[in-house]
Amino acid sequence: MWDYLKLVVLGVVALFGAIAANYAHDVAYEVNAIVVMLAAGVTFLWTLRTMGESGGEPRTVNANEYMDGVVRAGVIATSFWGVVGFLVGVVIAFQLAFPSLNLGNVTEGVLNFGRLRPLHTSAVIFAFGGNALIMSAFYIVQRTCATRLWGGNLAWFVFWGWQVMIVLAATSYVLGGTQGKEYAETVWYIDWWIAIVWVAFLFVFMGTLIKRKEPHIYVANWFLLSMILTVAMLHIGNNLQIPVSIWGSLSVPLFSGVQDAMVQWWYGHNAVGFFLTAGFLGMMYYFVPKQAERPIYSYKLSIIHFWALIFLYIWAGPHHLHYTALPDWAATLGMV
Repeated sequence: MWDYLKLVVLGVVALFGAIAANYAHDVAYEVNAIVVMLAAGVTFLWTLRTMGESGGEPRTVNANEYMDGVVRAGVIATSFWGVVGFLVGVVIAFQLAFPSLNLGNVTEGVLNFGRLRPLHTSAVIFAFGGNALIMSAFYIVQRTCATRLWGGNLAWFVFWGWQVMIVLAATSYVLGGTQGKEYAETVWYIDWWIAIVWVAFLFVFMGTLIKRKEPHIYVANWFLLSMILTVAMLHIGNNLQIPVSIWGSLSVPLFSGVQDAMVQWWYGHNAVGFFLTAGFLGMMYYFVPKQAERPIYSYKLSIIHFWALIFLYIWAGPHHLHYTALPDWAATLGMV
């Protein structure tokens, strides 16, 4: 029954992608619609192909085994997107040194620095770093909770959903689809998809914590959960947009002026503060003691570390807005 429901949903998504590509108002939206159509179509065929493999019997899963297949896939994706992101970084560095390498006149802007720069930052932060964080979270939470990931194949949905997001964002950037916000360039429909995948990630992580066999929640999971919850709040708050049309990538932000700038840097600074700091600290609290074969020097100090970061880091965004229309007290508070 579940497989048939998946086929219906995937068929509808593929059909909508084809319709969206036909009625698209801009090239970025059209290409993204084709990507969605192809992704849904391939998944439809794969689901159809594998439906009868269990002979009609329910698939059995050993609940005592960790779900490491998705982690291995994430390691491969992390390595791949890391190479891509760093390579694009090398290209734009050469473009800064040798402006003639901006081939905008030849490629109609596709290979300009202005379009490749967000491709580089997003590839390194969200493709390379995002895959590393998600798969490390899946690896760590299973071992510190002594239980398999909750949600069955929901973890695989998170993995493949994140890869689809990366492809949509990359093709959108080079074709001019952007909101023009630092670290939040993705257009409105990609923002919606990110929210769906990220909430699924939260469900997998929280479900695993709830069904844990260990009575204590290890500090690494505190940092990882804070990263997941805070990034969800920041992403939704900073991407409140009203689409101009369902058939285009353009949208109007809910905030404007200095309010929009404040919300943007509340998000932008904490893309570093929680995505690239809290999450990776969670990784370090697990992997460093494992590699050193020693317990954490002071577990009480790690808890102080956690709450100090959570309470203080999130308010630092205004220091990106010195000498602007933002009140001086707010900018100074963000700096102090």
